[in-house]
Amino acid sequence: MATRKPQLDKSETIAELPAACASEAAAVAFLERKRWGDTPCCPKCGSVDVYAMTNRETGGRNARFLWRCRDCNGQYTVRTGTVYEESLIPLHKWLRAVWEAASAKNGVSALEMSRKLEISYKSALFLMHRIRHAMSDNPTDPPKLSGKVECDETYVGGKPRHRPARLGDRRKPSNKRGRGTKKTPVFAVVQRGGDVRARVIPNVTAATLKAALVANVEQGTTIYTDDLRAYRKVCKGPGTHKVVRHSYGEYVKHGDPDTHTNTIEGYFSRVKRGLNGTYHAVSKEHLPRYLDQFCFLYNTRGLNDGERLEALLKRADGKRLMYREPVKRRRA
Repeated sequence: MATRKPQLDKSETIAELPAACASEAAAVAFLERKRWGDTPCCPKCGSVDVYAMTNRETGGRNARFLWRCRDCNGQYTVRTGTVYEESLIPLHKWLRAVWEAASAKNGVSALEMSRKLEISYKSALFLMHRIRHAMSDNPTDPPKLSGKVECDETYVGGKPRHRPARLGDRRKPSNKRGRGTKKTPVFAVVQRGGDVRARVIPNVTAATLKAALVANVEQGTTIYTDDLRAYRKVCKGPGTHKVVRHSYGEYVKHGDPDTHTNTIEGYFSRVKRGLNGTYHAVSKEHLPRYLDQFCFLYNTRGLNDGERLEALLKRADGKRLMYREPVKRRRA
């Protein structure tokens, strides 16, 4: 008898979302409940001695849905201290965008979001960048990977183009892929049955790969890589290094079916499907945020959409992405 996958379980959060995305008051109530529960607290001083400000004429909530803290006498809203702080986009549109980003396995483009939310493309693009910033790991370093870990690198960029042979040009048409091109190298490590970490690296050298491994993998871990020469120096020391020879057309080691890098290749295939099929073109400057998005979606693959949405809302707390960093001016 087949068992039901946990990703297909019904969620109370998903059942509440259509109504929460219908109006600003419903969205504020939903986000306040998910952030504070039954005990609202001040994000500035942490006090729970707070009250919701009301409208004197109607007796209902303040038009800006403000709260006031009796200890620090500060005013705040559910936006304060999150990625949507000081945004002019209504919260019910923010909530719809977070829902879409948490449920789309291959990503959702800013142009599509601008049509759904009826906002400008520039607003939708900045909104999506803030959501991707929320998907990144928390400022505290995440635990390092251990057990059986696969490592690999890929290259992100345009497709190689044929160079037409001109009269008198003896150079051969260039079809080179990966190393030796102007594409952006991306390094990733994945723990089998666990999480994945990915980052943009300046080059694929032994020193760069070693720094990335030390930052993400525990010592004494069994590491699986392809036959790139740089890994020979990197993986020396405690632990076991197993190699599958891709240059010989070997993708699972003969006699040892446990030696392969198919897990990390599967993650890269999802990244490439999203970048090529949904976003089409991603600059090197913003590529780390897209990698954070695909890492978050991969690491929460065992959750249903409601649980993934709640995890994203929790990560949005305490993060802020500004259009440009503020400049501190010295007083004369």
